[in-house]
Amino acid sequence: KVGNYVKFGHYNDVKTIKKSGQFYPVFITGLSGNGKTFMVEQACAKAKREYFRVNITVETDEDDLLGHYALIDGNTVWQDGPVVKAMERGAILLLDEIDLASSKIMCLQPVLEGKGVYLKKVNRFVSPSVGFNVLATANTKGKGSEDGRFIGTNILNEAFLERFPITVEQEYPSMSVERKILDKVFASLDITEYGDFAEKLVTWADIIRKTFYEGGIDEIIATRRLVHIVNAYAIFGDRKKAIEMCIARFDEDTKTSFLDLYSKCDSEVVVTEESTETVEETSTEETEDNLNPF
Repeated sequence: KVGNYVKFGHYNDVKTIKKSGQFYPVFITGLSGNGKTFMVEQACAKAKREYFRVNITVETDEDDLLGHYALIDGNTVWQDGPVVKAMERGAILLLDEIDLASSKIMCLQPVLEGKGVYLKKVNRFVSPSVGFNVLATANTKGKGSEDGRFIGTNILNEAFLERFPITVEQEYPSMSVERKILDKVFASLDITEYGDFAEKLVTWADIIRKTFYEGGIDEIIATRRLVHIVNAYAIFGDRKKAIEMCIARFDEDTKTSFLDLYSKCDSEVVVTEESTETVEETSTEETEDNLNPF
């Protein structure tokens, strides 16, 4: 995977922090699908560092993070949580989607201070090993989602957020970088002949994002969705169908706008009512000819 990854954004900063060996928690924020989590994964892979990823939800609590008792083969056995495992092994801990957490996440206060944590249920104190570090990803800055785009995100405690020395803001990659990403995806799928499809997709996404930032549209095309489209194209071999299937989750107006914008970028994909009517009329004529050969 490392060989296929295209470095951009704060990749080098994250790698530098990991290489330093210092305990230095980092809060990574940015819109959905712009490579935040993947960046951390790839930086760990490059540095050959052990890595624990915990997907945070509103239900995540101390038992999920630090440890709990479980019934195994009729016996009650204590099991360390991912936070404790990462601490003891000097690994990297990623708290993914941390802005979905409730106040229960406050159990990590001492962990974020690098002081270790006391497991009261088993009367045991866990100290962090050298190399342990915490990174968190979020779509917001822990202040909630004012525009309602990220339903379920919460306002995190200020004292909790203050435990992160730095916050890095991850943007979508530039057009040239995004083109490299899609080219590598095509290559990984053994697709060598795809013409200018990658370039068209990148141009389309850039237009949509600019329109979004200017307030002209309520949705956005993420880098992740472009990758989904490439994968759909690998299966169906049809540009229009791949795009339509991958934007079907949006409402009708947004889908129509997105597809119309793409048709302006790619002459091979035409979306008009007239073309639909023509196909329907042709099909009808062919059917009538078959029924009335004389």
